[in-house]
Amino acid sequence: MGEISSKACIAVDVMGSDRGAGAIIAGVCQALKENKGDIKIIAVGDEGEIKENLRLHGFYKDSRIEIHHASQVIEMSEKPIQAMRSKKDSSMMRAIDLAKIGAADAILSCGNTGALMAAGTIKLRTMAGIERPALGAVIPRDGKNFILVDVGANPDPRPTNMLDNAILGANYARVAGIVEEGKMPKVGLLSNGTEDGKGNMLTQNAHILLNNSKNVVNYAGLIEGFQVFQGDCDVIICDGFTGNVLLKTLEGIMKMLKGMLKEELTSNILRKFGALLSMGAFQGVKNRLPVEKFSGAPLLGLNKLIVKGHGSSDQAQVAGALGIAIKCVRRRLNESIEKDLAKIQLEAEKKKAVESETRNENE
Repeated sequence: MGEISSKACIAVDVMGSDRGAGAIIAGVCQALKENKGDIKIIAVGDEGEIKENLRLHGFYKDSRIEIHHASQVIEMSEKPIQAMRSKKDSSMMRAIDLAKIGAADAILSCGNTGALMAAGTIKLRTMAGIERPALGAVIPRDGKNFILVDVGANPDPRPTNMLDNAILGANYARVAGIVEEGKMPKVGLLSNGTEDGKGNMLTQNAHILLNNSKNVVNYAGLIEGFQVFQGDCDVIICDGFTGNVLLKTLEGIMKMLKGMLKEELTSNILRKFGALLSMGAFQGVKNRLPVEKFSGAPLLGLNKLIVKGHGSSDQAQVAGALGIAIKCVRRRLNESIEKDLAKIQLEAEKKKAVESETRNENE
């Protein structure tokens, strides 16, 4: 991990979310209250709306916020490539452009996921050694949270992409505080069994590749679905299709349980009284699973960091996603990833040299 810096400049796509500029600016203001140090926010979008919302929250003259006007908005329903071409002055495109030219360290957007990933990959490019970027998410778990990679960026990866995901996820785990400084995060590969030969061809080939890369990745082996929340892996990797389905299934289960619990606790007077007496316990559970703090998913593997927030993010969730972006920049996530990629490249060159020498001796 690189030396920790206090500086961070984040370009924020203000206009692209389902909730509009109001929720995004409210989240920006909250994040500035929660995160100290040398922070600069470039709010990208309609200048009039941004100023109006900054006045509402008392941040209109805050020197840490700079406004960059953009006249267009990419809607959630628009096709990514078409939107990129027709809306070059959109808040999302302008935010990415600011990072591309070095005016911002990272981007936060709660807008169209497809457009964000396509534009980010095309404009910012992947790091040397990374073929496809991956979305990483912090998943709350009782006792110790974990990183899930990939949650939707690459639904049809190759085995080498899975090794990349392990490197990306392990470095993000260090930044996110999943493991202590200096320790190697334990990485597991999601499968339908733990024995060798389990899983589809992608899983089997990725398993072999990860086993041969233990000098860079602390690979713990295959894990099953029930071990996701009961195991001790710090990073769980899978293809983007499986990860996205798993993530959305978890979100659905949480909403269902919340609704069922509320219905049962308010069904009669006696239960309402019991619920009132149990408020402290409910708050304790909420504090142990602070979902809003982990509401942003970084698109890992690009030359500049992009953090994707949920389209319907509220003030607290936007602040949490912005906090993730600030932490990743300050702890130099990309520099750490580049060091691990260099190790992989060095090992590959050594292996190639040994194989070449062996062939020459046999000849």
